[in-house]
Amino acid sequence: MLSGLAMWLWGWMAADASSPSAVAPATEKPIRVDAANYRQFWLWGAVKPQPVLRQAQRLYLLQGHISQQGDAVRLQPQGLPPSPLKVPELWLSYRVATLDWQPGVVRDLLRQRTAWQAKGNRVIGIQIDFDAATPKLADYADFLRGLRRQLPADCQLGITGLLDWGANGDVATLNALAGVVDELVVQTYRGRTTVDHYEQYLPALKRLTLPFKLGLVQDGVWNPEWQRQFAAQPSYRGEVVFLLNSR
Repeated sequence: MLSGLAMWLWGWMAADASSPSAVAPATEKPIRVDAANYRQFWLWGAVKPQPVLRQAQRLYLLQGHISQQGDAVRLQPQGLPPSPLKVPELWLSYRVATLDWQPGVVRDLLRQRTAWQAKGNRVIGIQIDFDAATPKLADYADFLRGLRRQLPADCQLGITGLLDWGANGDVATLNALAGVVDELVVQTYRGRTTVDHYEQYLPALKRLTLPFKLGLVQDGVWNPEWQRQFAAQPSYRGEVVFLLNSR
């Protein structure tokens, strides 16, 4: 039997969403991010589902936290248990506190993926949410290459990223992950709010050839002109909105 949360999601999510791209208002002035204008969403563990999810084309669903627990690094399951969801594309997202993984971590990730597939969901891939320090991007890239080798060929690998990576990091290191990482979602927010002076960081992303998206926070300050500028960039794949509970 589905949990109450799963029943809610199942009822609201429609499988006829047409495109992962945003329908942004025609304005060059900063506005608040209206989730109704988007088709890709993050749903974190403590966030209640919203009616906007029925238009979701792609859902990034929190599934666990990977951290040091006692004498080992383990996956602590979080979020919705495997359930049938009417969303065309599902990604399983994992918050990561350390890269010192034991072999059992990848095994557990893949078990969760199989469980979601068994419920009839189209699981596109696994997303790693790790805030790598900008000077250590090369070390993170090595970790991702090792992880890619352990995943099935039909399981995509995605990562979140920080604005600082493009502005103060080595973009060539990110671009070299082509064939390893299928997409990078650059988060323009911290917590519940948009990063201060976020527009100063965005021009650096025009050097990205790795497929990337912009991560926006619901109700955060945002200038949609950036969406129109990046739309002409071959590597740009749209926006993902991090949903929040109402205050």
